[in-house]
Amino acid sequence: MRFLRWFVRFPIVWLTIVVLIVVLALGAAGYERTTKWIAVVYVSLIIAWTLVGMIRDVMRGHVGLDVLAVVAMIATLAVGEYVASLVIVLMLSGGEALEDYASRRAKRELTSLLDRSPQVAHVLVHPQSDSDEVQDADAADVRVGDVLLVRPAEIVPVDGTLLSDDGSFDESSLTGESLPVSRSAGDEVLSGSVNGSRAVRIRALRRSADSQYQQIVELVKQAQEDRAPTVRLADRFAIPFTAVSLVIAGAAWAISGDPTRFAEVLVLATPCPLLIAAPVAFLGGLSRAAKAGIIVKGGAVIEQLARVRSAAFDKTGTLTEGRPDLVAVVPAAGFAEDELLTLAASAEQYSSHVLADGIRRAAAARGIHLLPAVEAHEVATNGVTAQIGGRTVVVGKPAYVASLAPDTVRRGIREGEAAAYVAVDGRFAGTLVLADDPRPESAAVVAWLRDTGVERIAMLTGDAQATADAVARGVGITDVHAELLPPEKVHLAAQMRPRPVMMVGDGVNDAPVLAAADIGIAMGAKGSTAAGEAADAVVLKDSLAGIADAVSIGRHTLRVAYTAIWIGISLSIALMLIATTGVIPAVAGALIQEGVDLATILYALRALTGPATGLVIPTAKPHEREPVAEAA
Repeated sequence: MRFLRWFVRFPIVWLTIVVLIVVLALGAAGYERTTKWIAVVYVSLIIAWTLVGMIRDVMRGHVGLDVLAVVAMIATLAVGEYVASLVIVLMLSGGEALEDYASRRAKRELTSLLDRSPQVAHVLVHPQSDSDEVQDADAADVRVGDVLLVRPAEIVPVDGTLLSDDGSFDESSLTGESLPVSRSAGDEVLSGSVNGSRAVRIRALRRSADSQYQQIVELVKQAQEDRAPTVRLADRFAIPFTAVSLVIAGAAWAISGDPTRFAEVLVLATPCPLLIAAPVAFLGGLSRAAKAGIIVKGGAVIEQLARVRSAAFDKTGTLTEGRPDLVAVVPAAGFAEDELLTLAASAEQYSSHVLADGIRRAAAARGIHLLPAVEAHEVATNGVTAQIGGRTVVVGKPAYVASLAPDTVRRGIREGEAAAYVAVDGRFAGTLVLADDPRPESAAVVAWLRDTGVERIAMLTGDAQATADAVARGVGITDVHAELLPPEKVHLAAQMRPRPVMMVGDGVNDAPVLAAADIGIAMGAKGSTAAGEAADAVVLKDSLAGIADAVSIGRHTLRVAYTAIWIGISLSIALMLIATTGVIPAVAGALIQEGVDLATILYALRALTGPATGLVIPTAKPHEREPVAEAA
């Protein structure tokens, strides 16, 4: 069946082989006139078909390299080298087959992600009972709140909350973590993870289209569809290579006086190395990135990553762990600790900020029951306001809270800490202090970027200046811009030099600057969908080391693509110069050029592997924080 599919996919290849065999057989039997007409008619049809494609490309503004192949076919027919003309057709059509094979090999990791996309969900008919009676449904039809049964070794179809007491899940396709992870009742289970040896029940948290794995699938589809840089790379070499080839062939004809020499030179100038090697290299880079837990949205991003000269980082959840823990509750006069935490955590139910998660977790750890809000709204990067139990509760930055509660008292915080201020009914209620340590790999990644040619590294954050300065010192960044609103981040990223600029972030508030940067990278393991959609690449692993991997893969891929192109061009020109002497017959030249194509494609597949970054990540160690005063 695979053989038949190959025939269906590449009909020109086997048809050319049949015509070539017939021509050789009839020629051996003495039917030279018949062989001539068969070859002329068949190759002329191929030339006409190719010319139609060339005209379409020119109308789209793309000057292709097929002109060399067309000229070579016409020249071989004109000088009576009919077998050589058929070999050229076979070489070109066979090049498509080679590209298909190499592309499939290069896209293996990307394709495997698509192949594993969850398709079926087992929806429990009686979720309130112990019955495991299920009704199978398409994963896309699962509704939020449905209770699903996930059998052993099955793929979790949608993001959900674990209802069973515990479970073990393989999340390697999502995060790259090779060991199974344990989950307890109430924990979130991500779609695309593989269940362990026990059947479990989950309650759907999101629809399939909004779940983690489907977001990854959409990113992969974008990565597969974008091939713009490979076209640009070919275009950069197309006109010069065509001109040089025609000059060498024309000179050979003029010097020898034999038009056959023109054809013998041109059969060695076919453009497969440019048309195939570069795309294969970029697909290999995309696949290697996917294997490393980085989804890159197309070859254009690979090329930009290879050239990055400036980098900007968000702080919370990017340079830091992103799971700040509550270390102190400091109520103002007239408020108790538990009262302050209850009101703040209840309001923070309606916030997507990472500090809100830390406050909610602290409340849950103390057994505090959160109160519902009649109305709530969040002002991005500033804070959240909620109507709770007839009271107006505001939680956020000191300046924002002070604008609503003039008696707000700023307090000193220590290095690495952040403070959330709380106001109730226009009166300052107290402060919640949280600590979010830098990731253990952050300093190593910043140093690696600086050592490998990234000239400027900055921090762009909405957090307080003192907190930002403390984290920046710990990771080796001196260019710090704090207390920024999203539009200010976008403006600063646009002003950064030298270009291209890479921006790394993880939250909803980072989406605008990720979209505006030359290369936006989202930390997607715990990041928002908005950030992932706006970014050019998403790091699935919860580690900043993926940034170094992405840049390293981009550089290696571009280097391989250019080297493959130059190998093809150099060998072709060398062989053309040899052919000017007449020692390489046209048929032999066409076959030799096929070997050049194969060599460049095999080299392009080197993009699937590459050198390690050499990044050394120290073991995380607790450190003492020295007191600092919080800036306004």
